[in-house]
Parts: sequence; C-alpha cells; structure tokens
Amino acid sequence: MKARGVHLQYRFVAAGQRGADVDNPLFDLLSALAAHGSIQHAAEATQRSYRHVWGELRHWEQVLGESLVTWGRGQPARLTPFAERLLWAEAQARARLAPHIEALRAELERVLADALDGTQPVLRIQASHDMALPLLRDLAAATERLHVELRFAGSIDALRALAEGRCIVAGFHVPKLADDRHPFVRALKPLLRPGRHKLIGCMRRTQGLIVAEGNPLGLGSLSDVAVSRARVVARQPGSGTRLLTEHLLSRSGLGAEALHVVGIEDSHLAVAAAVASGAADAGVGIAAAAERFGTGFVPLVEEDYYLVCLADALEQPAVRALRQVLLDPAWPRQLVQLAGYAQADHVGEVLALTRALPWWHFRAPRRHAPG
Repeated sequence: MKARGVHLQYRFVAAGQRGADVDNPLFDLLSALAAHGSIQHAAEATQRSYRHVWGELRHWEQVLGESLVTWGRGQPARLTPFAERLLWAEAQARARLAPHIEALRAELERVLADALDGTQPVLRIQASHDMALPLLRDLAAATERLHVELRFAGSIDALRALAEGRCIVAGFHVPKLADDRHPFVRALKPLLRPGRHKLIGCMRRTQGLIVAEGNPLGLGSLSDVAVSRARVVARQPGSGTRLLTEHLLSRSGLGAEALHVVGIEDSHLAVAAAVASGAADAGVGIAAAAERFGTGFVPLVEEDYYLVCLADALEQPAVRALRQVLLDPAWPRQLVQLAGYAQADHVGEVLALTRALPWWHFRAPRRHAPG
C-alpha cells in the first residue's frame, strides 16, 4: 500500500480568517459533490470549470489510490463509500480540533501584531467550550485593540487554571438552581469564594439533546435516551456540560450509568459531528452546534455563561477593556447570529457570587452561647 502523508501549512494574508476553518481543496470538492449531486453543479458552486473539477478528481484519486465518485449514464454523480467515510471522518476530526485551531490562529495573529506594533494588551482566558466566545474575541480586537488569548477547557479545569494563575479570566456556565443539592454546586463551590472572585455577566444560551435530523427515535428528554438505550456521545469529565448531564439525570432519578455511552468528546461541535455522522444517536450540547451540522435539537434548559476573575484583577486595563466590549451594543448583535443564544440579564456587569448564584450563600460559623 502506498504511503500517504498529511502536510500542514499556514499563510499571512491581508484579510484575517474568522473561525476555525482549514482550507483543503479535496474536502471542499467532495462537500460540493455531496451537496449538488453532479460535477457540473459542483463546479458552478465552487466557481470552477467542469474540466478543472474533473481533473482535480482524477488527481486526488491518484494521490489516494481510491475511487472517489461513481456515476452512470444519465445518473447523478455519487461519492463512493470510501469518499463518504473520508468526508465524515475529516468533518469529525475538524470538529474535535476546532477549539485548538482557533487558539493557534489567534496566537499567530498576536505574534504578527506584536512584531508590527508590540503595544496590544493581552488577556488570557480559559473557558468552557463555547461558540460565541470567538466572536467576543474578534470584537475585542476590532473595538478595543485587545488581544484575547482564548483557550478552551472544561469548566472545572478553567476555574482551576484561574486559581493557579494560568489565566486572568475563566469562563463557566450553570443553569438556574434554587438550592445547593446539585452536582454543579458540589463541583463549583470549592473553586469560587465570595469576596475573592467576581463574576462578569456574559451571555445566556440553550442546551439540549443533539439528535439525528428529524429526531427519528422521538427523544424528548434524557429519560427517553436512557429508556431507548440510544447511543450517547458524552462530554469529558470536568466539563460544564458533563455536570449538566449529571444534574438532569439526577433530577429524573437516574444515574450516569443509565446512559449507553459510546464515545466522549471535548466540545459541542465534536458531539454534533458524531451525531451527524451516525456514530451516535444523541448527545447533550448547545443549539448552535446542532445547527452547524444540520442535526435535530431538543431544548432542555437555559443556562447563564459567566466570566470570572479575582477581585483585584477587575481594574487591570485588559479586564476593563473586556467589560467595555461586553457593554457594547455590538455584542448582542453578535450573539443573535448563533442559534440558542441571548443577551444575559447583567451583561458586562460585575456581580457578587451570592447575587448571581442563589445557591452560593456564605454561612458564617455559629457562635455558641456561653455555658
């Protein structure tokens, strides 16, 4: 079998890229063929000539040593099983790598900006995976000349990074909870201290079940998922969505063992990609990820996404600039571009833990009456 390799490269261009897209002419071509069903229509969609697309197909078949397209006289062109597997595998790999690609692109942009200027302030943020935060980072660069060094981690890992000084701001999400009898509280409370930590309102978003298009299994809750023994792709331990899943299961009287987990992913996009590819029947994630991959979505809960920093960091110029970006009317306009997102009640405001999180109540030790 002929050896096949992967060569990665990047380039500086006049207009900056947005998002985590990675250019690859083969997968652009296969996607166009899958969507349009003929070489002629794929050529029109990619603004190429029929001859160019035909030549590219032959080129990639020689490189890979496999056929990519089958068609008969008078029949639409179809991807071969190999090409379909290749296209879906690449989509899943791209979804898994999207947060890391975004971080790498942003870091390379900062390197270039430093070389050209050197005065751009930098704010390190570690946050639970989210599809709106890259928009916030881009808005910060455009309106405040603030470079946000954004890295995604689970909510617990992000808060630990803040405690260990590996970031200035952390991001986590939590649903509205009336009391402290929840997995969220047990996991988050030891990492958040009144007076020491301050929250900044950021956004509100909807989480739910990411299911196959049309929801063929008729799933409406995690109880349905458990009863039907649907194949579930779960989030990694320590992530806010994993905590949310445990919370919803507990509310239904179920434990984590009730789900038939067939895989674990570390982002909402990767969960949606797994469901879209047929590798799983369902997973918990945000509406925007389901929309990105064209899957079904069953809303379950609204949650608030907070940014948090140490109280003595609030007056740092970079943190003040971040708050200014959140207060800018452009931020809610960015949010409405994504399915399931809305402006938070106190966006950009500094909030005390006990005000924003009703389950966080500071108990003073009881004083015993002299005996």
